[in-house]
Amino acid sequence: MTAQEHNPEPNNPLGIDGIEFVEYATAQPLALGALLEQMGFVPSARHRSREVTLYRQGSMNVIVNADPRALPQSDNEPQSTVISAIALRVRDADAAYRHAIEMGAWAIQTRAGVMELNIPGVHGAGDSILYFVDRFRDFSIYDVDFKPIPNAPANPPALAGLHFFGVVQAIGSDRSPEWIDFYQQLMDFRPLPEGHYFGVLPKGTLLESPCHSFYLQLVEPPDGAAGLQWDEQLIRVGLGTPDVLAAVRELKQRGIVFIDREPAQSSEKGALTQLYKGGVSFELVVSHLDSKHD
Repeated sequence: MTAQEHNPEPNNPLGIDGIEFVEYATAQPLALGALLEQMGFVPSARHRSREVTLYRQGSMNVIVNADPRALPQSDNEPQSTVISAIALRVRDADAAYRHAIEMGAWAIQTRAGVMELNIPGVHGAGDSILYFVDRFRDFSIYDVDFKPIPNAPANPPALAGLHFFGVVQAIGSDRSPEWIDFYQQLMDFRPLPEGHYFGVLPKGTLLESPCHSFYLQLVEPPDGAAGLQWDEQLIRVGLGTPDVLAAVRELKQRGIVFIDREPAQSSEKGALTQLYKGGVSFELVVSHLDSKHD
């Protein structure tokens, strides 16, 4: 199956139209920022009052939140970097939020937010948040509390046609039915038929967004993983590109290291970077669905 094939058109009750941004919470903003720049992202704006930076590349927005309160508090040794939020672009943010709450989602409590602007959101995997953002008005959410970095390009081009393709989520053993129901009931994501996978890591369950522009991959602990710490959380961002091997070559020239052994060896289907400091990695997936969003 290719990324150009689709399931029958779902209802899309929230009017989802892609990923607006991915947010990382981190205790190591300089290291993460340097990695993002190697991946082709450009620091474009900084928050006026918090230690938060907006990175951009093509249609993608990545927010690096270094506010100490943004990292999840845990009895275990905390990770230095986590995917703390995904913002879904929707037709009407308030309506999407109300629908999600009516369907049983949990409203988030106020915490060290990305912006002072009140962005509606609900609880996701682990300590993560699912935000709802509409971009069909006269201003962008980034215009409110972000200040452009001098001389930084406002819309830096995408390296090798990179765009958001999906997010990988770790889930507990035998929890797939519950998470499938969560995403299907709240947002009308649909599971792909068994055996349909993208990239070089064919495992878990793939859910297609109702707008057909990105996917969620739910991964349970591997067999024989007794004793392995496996928290439910968002663990990796997938980036689509029309030519994986060309993207790998370009990223290698920028210093990115890819896994070169099976089963994750780079191929025309996909590639996986090494695990970088803080637990960050990126997956490349062949995709001809170049985003229509700026």
